Amino acid sequence: MHTIAVIGTGYVGLVTGSCLSDFGLPVVCADVNAAKIERLKKGEVPIYEPGLDVIVERNAYYKRLSFTTQVEEAVAAASVVFIAVGTPPAEDGSADLKYVEAAARTIARSLDGYKVIVNKSTVPVGTGAKVKAWVRDELEKNRKSGSFDVVSNPEFLREGSAVYDFTHPDRIVIGYDSQRALEVMKQVYRVLYLNETPFVETTIETAEMIKYASNSFLAVKITYINEIANLCEKVGANVQDVAKAMGKDGRIGAKFLHAGPGYGGSCFPKDTQALASLARAAGSPVSLVEATISANAKQKLLMAEKISTHLGGLEGKTLAVLGLAFKPNTDDMREAPALTILPELAKGGVSFRVYDPAAKDEAAFRLAAIADRLTFCEDEYEAITGADALVILTEWNQFRNLDLERVAAELTTGFFFDLRDIYKKALAEKAGLVYIGVGV
Repeated sequence: MHTIAVIGTGYVGLVTGSCLSDFGLPVVCADVNAAKIERLKKGEVPIYEPGLDVIVERNAYYKRLSFTTQVEEAVAAASVVFIAVGTPPAEDGSADLKYVEAAARTIARSLDGYKVIVNKSTVPVGTGAKVKAWVRDELEKNRKSGSFDVVSNPEFLREGSAVYDFTHPDRIVIGYDSQRALEVMKQVYRVLYLNETPFVETTIETAEMIKYASNSFLAVKITYINEIANLCEKVGANVQDVAKAMGKDGRIGAKFLHAGPGYGGSCFPKDTQALASLARAAGSPVSLVEATISANAKQKLLMAEKISTHLGGLEGKTLAVLGLAFKPNTDDMREAPALTILPELAKGGVSFRVYDPAAKDEAAFRLAAIADRLTFCEDEYEAITGADALVILTEWNQFRNLDLERVAAELTTGFFFDLRDIYKKALAEKAGLVYIGVGV
């Protein structure tokens, strides 16, 4: 049985390590952040991800899962080492690989016998070769010898559904240049292999490209339906019916055809920027992705303009805002539409009564610049009380069944900006609300 070390206890690293331990493998998750490791040792999961706390608790109890700040010790004891550190965007949009390099050099200093080094972080094409070079360079500096292979094994986890996605993946992508490493990875993922999960076995460079190509395609698809929604508003069409009909076409598919205020999160914005930067550097620009990045930024601003136009001005208005995270079932606010829309509205003199089931602390941090405009509420109806209009920014399930008559009675203007199109216009209007969706 292989022993696993995971470097990095962020979103990807913690989910990966915890779920692999649930497959029966001994896993050590290592991180230099001592405060985070202390919390994990106490059973406190530092990220909001449904179901993850149960897996961490169960496998810590059975001693299959442990946490440490002693990264080199964890690596030394492992036969397979996952690099799951952050790859934040640099100023030019490219992926900053400083944490990946640091992890690779740490692994080299702890190399003893044969190890498979697995790039789980989202990295540009060519990173596998760089990891090999960094490891070899560090070995030479320390006059050590060691045997290793590098594998690319990109993750395809959706925040809010990550545990399910890890245990029920559409595919496992393994980029390799060593048959020995491939066999090790099949043993690591033996549970999924026996369940006949499709395995895509390819080169390291191709695996790295698969991740960026997949995420960028989804970002393009979201942006496409948003632009169709904007056109629908101009010509009197209904984007929900358009999307439904499009989705019935097997060549297109129904997923990610939901109009809204633009995409956000930790993946799509960063990965589209990184792919665009990679393509420019390679002399083969991806103009469609470049246009998607621009259109998505415009979409967020367009939502603020939509609200201002319908309200006939913003000065002195109070808006109830439901949802701040970039999507439901997470507290992640990285690149969330709220981070653009609320500050833009605040410029016009708006105050906000806001509620999100999970993202209150994160929102207070990320919206600190407009803190004097924010009142955090304990539930959706408290937020609506005393507001002029209602804005839904995140489609949490509990927002899908509001008492619309009560909402209409509380709002001074009756304007209901459903920026996720989770209500039918006729139903809202029947309750006495002035309904404004996206493309309907």
